[in-house]
Amino acid sequence: MATAVPPFAELVAPPDWRTVDFISDLHLHESEPATFKAWQHYLESTPADAVFILGDLFEVWIGDDAAADPFAADCVQALVAAARSKAIFFMHGNRDFLVGRAFLASLGISLLDDPTVLGFAGKRWVLSHGDALCLEDIEYLAFRKQVRSSDWQADFLSKPLARRRDIARGMREQSEARKQTGVAYADVDSAAARDLLQRVQATTLIHGHTHKPADHDLGSGLRRIVLSDWDAAATPPRAQVLRLTADGLQRVALA
Repeated sequence: MATAVPPFAELVAPPDWRTVDFISDLHLHESEPATFKAWQHYLESTPADAVFILGDLFEVWIGDDAAADPFAADCVQALVAAARSKAIFFMHGNRDFLVGRAFLASLGISLLDDPTVLGFAGKRWVLSHGDALCLEDIEYLAFRKQVRSSDWQADFLSKPLARRRDIARGMREQSEARKQTGVAYADVDSAAARDLLQRVQATTLIHGHTHKPADHDLGSGLRRIVLSDWDAAATPPRAQVLRLTADGLQRVALA
């Protein structure tokens, strides 16, 4: 069942852009160094003029004041280095919605609204993390509404850093336990995806969140492209980029 489509932002690519990359769901964490190294090498070597990070770059982000932690500092350093040579855009996911706009700006990175319509190569592409379109996940959407509120965030960020680490650790443990049960996660609602595309006069939705990379035909010339999550230590490893040029979209496996 579809709901009202949220307001959307628009971004028109500069005329000198030739290559645009999309990534999401890397869930960077100090316990998974192989994924961090794969991402760091990707940022250093990609030919893209712009990189769009569509949510869940980090497994957890408990506030910008934690950016001095050793692993977070390594991630920040990689982002700053990349932003010197290409445009970097960041969209909040369900794990890193506390990354602040001012903090990103200090790194040379632009925060994207969700959803955002990108104008590139004469076409309009809708970019989203995707979680807000998983309409069957009623429990998660209620949680999302709560934690995206300014009151909840102000209260959480007012807690001592150590307390926030404990809360985040508990939430991560709950998430891992849920994964072990094999429970099926809700997917993006097709009607909501079509409504969004029709409203913004676009034909393609690009999103992450579900960890189910695929190309879905929504009918009437509309489609949604799902980004891959990253896990460089998996068998086989997963580290994939969706690359857009004037010739169209291509999935690029980095591992």
